[in-house]
Amino acid sequence: MNALHEEMKDYGFTILGFPSNQFGKQEPGENHEILATLKHVRPGNGFVPNFLLFQRGDVNGDTEQGVYTFLKVKIPKPSTKDFWKTSTLEIGDSFENPTNRLFWEPLKINDIKWNFEKFLVGPDGKPVMRWFPRVPVSEVREDILKYFRQLFSQSTQQNID
Repeated sequence: MNALHEEMKDYGFTILGFPSNQFGKQEPGENHEILATLKHVRPGNGFVPNFLLFQRGDVNGDTEQGVYTFLKVKIPKPSTKDFWKTSTLEIGDSFENPTNRLFWEPLKINDIKWNFEKFLVGPDGKPVMRWFPRVPVSEVREDILKYFRQLFSQSTQQNID
C-alpha cells in the first residue's frame, strides 16, 4: 500500500488506514503502540506506513465507526472478481462465525469479513468500489487507474460540451 500511495499521491489519491482488533484480535495494542508494532512485529522489518493511519476502532457491529456504516450501505459486497474464500456461512441477512475469529455482534452479511478489505471513494465522497482483503494490490491499482481514466474522460467531455 505504501508503493501505491507513493505512486498516486500526486494525482490527489491518498490511502487512509483504519486499524481494528475485530479480526482474530490481531491489533491488541493501544493506539500509541500501533506504529511500533507495524515497524517491529507485523509486518516488521522497519515498515512505516506513508499514509494516514487513524486510531484503532470497530469496523463492524453495534460500535462500528460511522464511516464504515456509510461505506457498507453504499457498497454492500466486495467486487465479484474475488478469489478469496471466506470461512463463514451466510444465512439470510447474517452469517456464522465457525472459526470464532470474528469479534463483533451482530454479524451482518455486508460486514467486512477480515483485515485489509479496501474501499475506493471518489473525490466527490461517493464510494466507488470495494475489494476483499486478498485481492492483489496490483489488481486494486489497475481498478483505480481505470477509475481515474473514467474521471478524466468525463471531465474532458464536460469541457468539450
